[in-house]
Amino acid sequence: MEISFAGKQALVTGAGKGIGRATALALARCGARVTAVTRTQADLNSLVQECPAIVPVCVDLVDWAATEAALKDVGPIDLLVNNAAYAKLQPFLEVTPDQFDLMFNVNVKAVLHVSQMVAGGMKARGSGGSIVNVSSQASQRALRDHAVYCATKGALDMLTKVMALELGPHQIRVNSVNPTVVMTKMGRLGWSDPEKAQTMKSRIPLGRFAEEEDVVNCILFLLSEKSSMVNGVALPVDGGHLAC
Repeated sequence: MEISFAGKQALVTGAGKGIGRATALALARCGARVTAVTRTQADLNSLVQECPAIVPVCVDLVDWAATEAALKDVGPIDLLVNNAAYAKLQPFLEVTPDQFDLMFNVNVKAVLHVSQMVAGGMKARGSGGSIVNVSSQASQRALRDHAVYCATKGALDMLTKVMALELGPHQIRVNSVNPTVVMTKMGRLGWSDPEKAQTMKSRIPLGRFAEEEDVVNCILFLLSEKSSMVNGVALPVDGGHLAC
C-alpha cells in the first residue's frame, strides 16, 4: 500500500528520538513538509543532518507560552502526531507530586494544547486534517510501578475520543496508536535483561516486542486517506497482548 503526503504539512512532537524521530523521517520520505518539535537541540541538529528538509523547532511543551511562541509561525498543518511523552517509574505508594504533575503536563496537557492550536487552524481553513496521538497499551493494562504513566495514557485515550467527537464534523480525524514495548534505543536498554524481557514476551501472542517501523507504519496509515473513515480509534500495536 503506497502512501503519499505530497503537498501536506506535518508536525511531529517528541521528534528527537525513537518513534517520533522515525515518524518525522518517514513522513518526509512520503513527501510531507515536516516540522519536528523536541526540547533537545542536539537531537534536532542530528535529525536535520539526516534530513535537511525537516524544519526544527526546539521548545519544552510543558511551557505553554513558549510553545505558542515557537509554533505561531509554523504555518498551516494538515497532519499532527502527538508523540512527546515522559515516564518515571514509581511504586504506587511512592508516587510524588512533582512526577505526577510532570507526567500529566507532558503526556496529556501538552497534547491538548498543541492539538488546540493545530486543530483550530484546520477548522478555520475548512480543510480538515488528521491527528494521531501516541498512547500505549498501558492505557488499558495495569503495569507495576506505572500508576501515573498508565493513568496519563488512559486519559490520553479518552481525550482522543472526545477530540474525534468534537472535531469530526470539521473533517478532522483523531486516532491513537497504543504500542506494547517498542525496540527504540531506550526500549532496548530498558528490556535488556533476558529474564525480564521473556516474562513480558510470554504475554504477547506474537512472541516479540514491536520495532519502530511497526508503530510508524500504523501512524502513517491513520494519517493518510487510506483510513478516511477511521475516527476515534485506539489502535493496539501489541502483537495481541491486550487480547489475552
